Amino acid sequence: MPDSSLLPESPRPQPNENHRVVQSAGVIGLATFASRILGFIRDMVLARLFGATAAADAFFVAYRIPNLLRELFAEGSMSSAFIPVFTEYHTLRAKQDAWELASAVFTTLLTIVTAITLLGILAAPSIVWLLAPGFHGHPDKLLITTLLTRIMFPYLLFISLAALAMGILNSLRAFAAPAFSPVFFNIFIIGCALFLSPVFPEPILGVAIGVVAGGAAQFAMQLPGLAMRGMAFGWRFQPWHPGVRRIGALMVPSLLGLSVTQINITVSTILASFFAGGPTYLFYGMRLIQFPLGIFGVALATAILPTLSAQAARGAVDELRGTLAFGLRM
Repeated sequence: MPDSSLLPESPRPQPNENHRVVQSAGVIGLATFASRILGFIRDMVLARLFGATAAADAFFVAYRIPNLLRELFAEGSMSSAFIPVFTEYHTLRAKQDAWELASAVFTTLLTIVTAITLLGILAAPSIVWLLAPGFHGHPDKLLITTLLTRIMFPYLLFISLAALAMGILNSLRAFAAPAFSPVFFNIFIIGCALFLSPVFPEPILGVAIGVVAGGAAQFAMQLPGLAMRGMAFGWRFQPWHPGVRRIGALMVPSLLGLSVTQINITVSTILASFFAGGPTYLFYGMRLIQFPLGIFGVALATAILPTLSAQAARGAVDELRGTLAFGLRM
């Protein structure tokens, strides 16, 4: 047996870095907990007002479409690809280089997502036809689902910009504002459901408007945090920027991984559309599953990614291994 004293010690991150990760994860977990509790209140309000009716089914199918794209491109692959590249620029280069990268990504993202949003609004009837085959025998249900899809598609634009702002703030170790921003999303939906919906002949339209307004609020809430750090998005259309191209390349494997989950959810939505109330029950069930995932898993992953990215940018492989091991133990 080899002498254990001669074996290399496993790398460990500095205690203060561990403490910062734990503290950040705690802030994010607390904010996520508050958001999810408010989300449950939102779901209770929607369930009380609309139950598992045809209007509720139409809403949750329509919401699934921009939400699927959000989980794939905005808060999914784009955030995980952006943070390492931006952190590297911020750590190893001048601050101006980091801000130029952020503006280039902002402009490219705004251009692409605007085009996708416009295309989605135009193609809404075909998308709904494919995603909800169980609605084919109900023309009125197809019609309201298509209308709701068109109303909610701009949500994708606002939530994509919110994800970019979140990535920048998280890279700068500012976690509170991005983590609490979904609270405003839920507040706007609850407010619109209670006070705006009664104005419409089809009340569910008020909830759809609340989704878009909530996405805009989620983005706007993070702008003061960016301004405090001297960051103001500028128009810099440079899709050929080296950093933008690297982010695009990093998004590919992330998209492949995320697409597995989204395909499963999409198939579940298609099957649920054949049953009255199916899409509504599926949405509420997924909310229960996502509750512990968001508070613990996502909170820790969000807190630890900027630290891992900074260590990778510096080439501190031993510190990176230690931080990763510490995160897995947590």
